[in-house]
Amino acid sequence: MSFKPADLCDEYANSLQICEPGFQHFGGRARFSGRISTIKCFEDNSVVREAVHEPGNGRVLVVDAGGSRRCAMLGDLLAEKAVANEWEGIIMYGCIRDSARIAELPLGIKALATHPRKSVKQGAGQADLALRFAGAEFRPGAHVYCDRDGILVAARRLA
Repeated sequence: MSFKPADLCDEYANSLQICEPGFQHFGGRARFSGRISTIKCFEDNSVVREAVHEPGNGRVLVVDAGGSRRCAMLGDLLAEKAVANEWEGIIMYGCIRDSARIAELPLGIKALATHPRKSVKQGAGQADLALRFAGAEFRPGAHVYCDRDGILVAARRLA
């Protein structure tokens, strides 16, 4: 990948949304981008599990977990499945766990923090809807660009 979000900001400032700071980088891939797929769930990662078991085709899974810091919504087993199914990355508006293992995987991961407790699994959550958090709107099919400096959202592919 040759893009840099800072350069994209300079060139496309008027057509980008820039996420507010607060996300940490956890994955083994520091820079990642792709077409957005979305999930909205709260302290139940059942729909996240379903998504990473599907072919990612280079997409980025954006999960609005309500910003919860009471449990992890992604661990090493789901991250490994995402890699196996060719997801480019995951943006988690919530927590992850197994961060040491996740750091070894060729997957971009942005999340708020880590937490050792797993989520419940009751089948709650929705996929493929517009999400809004961190000052940006994430729509299925739009594009996201991430690196250690931040997260950008664009309506179309830029790089």
